[in-house]
Amino acid sequence: QGVLKSLASKLDDLSTCNELIGKHGAALQRSLSELEDLRGSADSTDRVKSVNERATLFRITSNAMINACRDFLDVADSNSRRWQKALQYEREQRHHLEETIEQLAKQHNSLERAWRENPSSMIEDTHDENDEAEFFDAMEDSPAFITVTTSGEIQHNMMSGGVSNDWTHNENVSPNCNCSTRRSRIPDKPNYSLNLWSIMKNCIGKDLSKIPMPVNFNEPLSMLQRLTEDLEYSELLDRAARCDSSLEQMCLVAAFSVSSYSTTVHRTAKPFNPLLGETYELDRLEEYGYRSICEQVSHHPPAAAHHVTSQRGWTLWQHITIDSKFRGKYISVVPFGNIHLQFHSSGNHYVWSKVTSTVHNIIVGKLWIDQSGDIDIVNTRTKDTCHLKFSPYSYFSREVPRKVTGVIENREGTASYILSGTWDDKMESAKIVDSSQGCGGSEGKQKTVYQTRQPKLLWKKYPLPDNAENMHFFSSLALTLNEPEEGVAPTDSRLRPDQRLMEAGLWEEANSQKQRLEESQRLERKRREAQATQALEEDLEGYNPLWFEKRTDETTRESTYMYRGGYWETKDRQDWSQCPQIF
Repeated sequence: QGVLKSLASKLDDLSTCNELIGKHGAALQRSLSELEDLRGSADSTDRVKSVNERATLFRITSNAMINACRDFLDVADSNSRRWQKALQYEREQRHHLEETIEQLAKQHNSLERAWRENPSSMIEDTHDENDEAEFFDAMEDSPAFITVTTSGEIQHNMMSGGVSNDWTHNENVSPNCNCSTRRSRIPDKPNYSLNLWSIMKNCIGKDLSKIPMPVNFNEPLSMLQRLTEDLEYSELLDRAARCDSSLEQMCLVAAFSVSSYSTTVHRTAKPFNPLLGETYELDRLEEYGYRSICEQVSHHPPAAAHHVTSQRGWTLWQHITIDSKFRGKYISVVPFGNIHLQFHSSGNHYVWSKVTSTVHNIIVGKLWIDQSGDIDIVNTRTKDTCHLKFSPYSYFSREVPRKVTGVIENREGTASYILSGTWDDKMESAKIVDSSQGCGGSEGKQKTVYQTRQPKLLWKKYPLPDNAENMHFFSSLALTLNEPEEGVAPTDSRLRPDQRLMEAGLWEEANSQKQRLEESQRLERKRREAQATQALEEDLEGYNPLWFEKRTDETTRESTYMYRGGYWETKDRQDWSQCPQIF
């Protein structure tokens, strides 16, 4: 405080001197003007004397100004080192406070998880009138279900009623089944630092697909490969195909829709934007009984089509358009389009869409990702529905982080199953045996209380491979997605040079290749735009994907890209002459 007062006093002196210099300078100027007018007159001696006096005052004031400036600089210089130490101390204190808050948040989350997994051990006085049931608040009043866990055994009559005993059983307990020949690691990620804000500060509100980004912000996978990663837990669909009950099948389909987000919890890096016409195949007939093919069908806006056929009784297809925007503090990734799943034996056709992904702390702090929004799954044949709610993360919320809750209803609107879990760990289902109106909830509404059986585990996330933190947090499947394979199409993402160089740790070379490919794509886009203009004039068609074609879906009546066939037959013949040279 004393130093600040001293500096303030010196500033006041400087201000006073400045005013005096201005005043005396103006007077001196007037005197000089008058002196010129009185050349040779009798009053010239008096005028010269007056000018000398004013010049002396101006010199004295100027010297005072110089001395005051010198004093100010001396005081500031003598205290600058102490200020630097104080500033460094404040920075260290702030860093320590951030670490403390982060540690408290982790402990808070750990306590919440511990309470959720075993609340009876933490709250000894919890009792309930019904010792054989769990109770959930209905979704329309609260996104979080309140459960009362019981210690009693489930009676035999509660296990009857057409529920098979093994439909939730997971036969594939390991992600490495029959995959011993596939790779289990990739080169460690180099420790290259780059300021994201220096690049993103001029991109607020823009579409990220149009912003040139260095590979430092990427992971060595394309968006087509990330889309294929949805099949990480394809065994859920294999089990669903064996279900006799459409409601039980819906439980597993819902778990599958949630499981596709489990690989994203640590994956804040951006996948490579596929080039137009880029493809990606994944042939897992021997291990898991399915074949998958993706193709980039549009570049602006970026859109991909995906088709999967399984020998175990199901077919999945989707056409997804990605809208990614930078909002200043976070990046939002909004997927548009529906996912279709059809089971061969029953003909059940399920349709749902994806939720919004958000990457936080773009400006400062550690990057983290969240999933939020609602998913409505509809069985178009039986009209069964499932409503899933992904609760957005809140530091002040008492809910379990990354929580997902859901209710499955039959065509009459009767709730049949409750779903609960987290999108990064597991999902459970509990069959509803009774419902009643409970006490009033928020906003004066009455809550519906569901009485359920004990929950059954539908899905549990596989543990990450060893050293995953140095391999972009890739799962066991993700580690194999970019593994070189012979016989794939020349447009396959595995053959993309910048992505391959990045995986090998050669990031400078990867950036050069990325710039070359993007420039080539810009030139190709201009050529296509010129052709499109000509096509409109001549009534011709524009760009058409090679393996997918635009159709109207018979069930939803939506316009979507669907697989036209021929890829696997072309691969068997190894005749890729119709494929464009995009790399």
